[in-house]
Amino acid sequence: MAYDTTIADTMQADLGILPGLSEKKMFGGICFLLHGHMVCAVHSRGAMYRVGKDRLPDALALGAQPMSMGIRVMGGWADLDPDTFQDGAIREALTGLALAHVATLSAKG
Repeated sequence: MAYDTTIADTMQADLGILPGLSEKKMFGGICFLLHGHMVCAVHSRGAMYRVGKDRLPDALALGAQPMSMGIRVMGGWADLDPDTFQDGAIREALTGLALAHVATLSAKG
């Protein structure tokens, strides 16, 4: 199943114009990277944000779920279903958490 391009467009608008921001098709969806690090992505069942393991409880308190692929839980990733994704305040908070987390990662390259 393909990803929802409306969700992708919204996520891209939420991120805005950031130096070092890029897009990459991956896992049947599209992901957004900052200086080569995945920040968030759109998949066939909604959207996911890389908030980091220490901020995952904050993301869950906002209404996100732990991200899983099959039976494997992806540590540090928060998942939003399409209905919850419609809430701009939740998206804004998750985008902020994800960008803050990626800012702590070592530069790639």
